[in-house]
Amino acid sequence: MTTAIDAKVTTQVYRVFIKATPQAIWDAITKPEWTERYGYGGRAEYELRAGGKYRAHAPEPMRAMGAPAVVVDGEVIESDPPRRLVQTWRALWDPALVAEGARRLTWEIEVAGPGVSALTVTHELEGAPQTAATVAGNTDLASGGGGWPWILSDLKTLLESGKPLQG
Repeated sequence: MTTAIDAKVTTQVYRVFIKATPQAIWDAITKPEWTERYGYGGRAEYELRAGGKYRAHAPEPMRAMGAPAVVVDGEVIESDPPRRLVQTWRALWDPALVAEGARRLTWEIEVAGPGVSALTVTHELEGAPQTAATVAGNTDLASGGGGWPWILSDLKTLLESGKPLQG
């Protein structure tokens, strides 16, 4: 079942239950060798301290289609491994998205039961309707626009099976 999210929604919250430890999920979110294996396949780099930089790099296929080398940037606000990461998040691949500026993104990881953790992603998108539509996956799926639902589904699949959704 697919649910479209209204771009007027100013806060988007996604929760996924993953058969993995909080540390494994934290590592998959914050370590470049993991971030290259799911979602859009880009290398994410975090300086895991308040004021630290965040950058998500475009993989080669995205760069070949004209994407900039860094497709998302931001700043770490709070880092509490392996439970909570708060950062800003600004899309750089489209001038309209750049103009909407950085928005707050929170990752929360908690034990949900034996061997299962809950990952909750909260993206605050007040005043950023185009970013909201993009991260909700309300763009053309055939062109690779699955947003947070795609990224989190792929993260879950990778951690539980060792393989991404595609490939």
